[in-house]
Amino acid sequence: MIRRLPATTEDFRKLARKRLPRFLYDYYAGGSGRERTLADNASDWDRVKLRQRVLVDVDAIDTATRLVGEDCAMPLALAPIGLGGMAARRGEVQAQRAADAAGLPFTLSTVGLCGLDEVAGAAEGSPWFQLYMIRDRDIVETVIDRAWAAGCRTLVFTVDLPMPGPRHRDTRNGMAVPGLRPKLLKLGQVAARPGWLWDVPLRGGPMCLGTMNPHVRAASDPDSFREWIDTQFDPTVTWADIEWLREKWRGKLILKGILEAGDAEQAAALGCDGIVVSNHGGRQLDGVASTATKLPEIVRAVDGRLEVLVDGGIRGGIDVYRALALGASGVLIGRAWIWALAGGGRGGLDRTLAGIRDELRLAMALTGVTRIADIGPDCLDTKE
Repeated sequence: MIRRLPATTEDFRKLARKRLPRFLYDYYAGGSGRERTLADNASDWDRVKLRQRVLVDVDAIDTATRLVGEDCAMPLALAPIGLGGMAARRGEVQAQRAADAAGLPFTLSTVGLCGLDEVAGAAEGSPWFQLYMIRDRDIVETVIDRAWAAGCRTLVFTVDLPMPGPRHRDTRNGMAVPGLRPKLLKLGQVAARPGWLWDVPLRGGPMCLGTMNPHVRAASDPDSFREWIDTQFDPTVTWADIEWLREKWRGKLILKGILEAGDAEQAAALGCDGIVVSNHGGRQLDGVASTATKLPEIVRAVDGRLEVLVDGGIRGGIDVYRALALGASGVLIGRAWIWALAGGGRGGLDRTLAGIRDELRLAMALTGVTRIADIGPDCLDTKE
């Protein structure tokens, strides 16, 4: 039987669900609490309506732009995802290569399966690196020095994870739950996905956190991974640590996890180059506002003093357009690239990124703009 070809992020998500062990799929897919913020992140973009314009010469549409000083084929970067390398064999390396081919930045997570040297070695340009502030500051210094030596020039510091949110899907799947029964549950889920077992753990090793390998046990043991997060992520981080980090890091510094105008203003005052308006993909505090609803007030507050990026619920080129019209200079996508890679491999991710760009071009054509710089509030239909 010939199966239908995947055309959307949702199509790839369904394929990923069939191919990944349940605990890993739910780790990527899930949010905190009752997952209301997770749902709002996607649905609130749909409420942003575009203003259609016709009979405009849109023969020469250009999606190219710059994000934090880098030339990009469109205003999009691949977001950091913990354990992203488990979605496919050496997943972060595949994602980096797909991003390079599409002319976009890729952001490697501190807790990625592939390490800094491996990803940087596969990159045509300079990957971005995402950092968590862990308790041992000597380790933090070592990691950012390694990032710089590997060629990273943009550091994305996540500020909204002083402690992990309650992710009930993980509990149901036995992640970080002691005892024999949870272990057997996870083993059964792996055994039910022999294709993934053969391709990722058996042929795609080593199964460790490449960058943090000296400091944490194998990523193939989810219990050890969660235990390390619980004990090492630092709830004492304050703005003083941002000042310290700004002094240590010589490149571009972006704070990811800003959701209030006052915090955005403080980031600008401390010399950060950019922020990501983010609620951690709905994975931390359930009940906070969606990123789409918070973006405009934050853009107004910083008034051009730093770049404003946004993530959360973005699934296609029209969502990218909506974010730009609301004032962002670009977006990050997370689950969209994970589903494409897990569901369709490198080819699936290539198609997804090309599809987002095509949809962005279409939105530009039917709203009468030809350059990214022309997308603004006037492109939105604000009438009731």
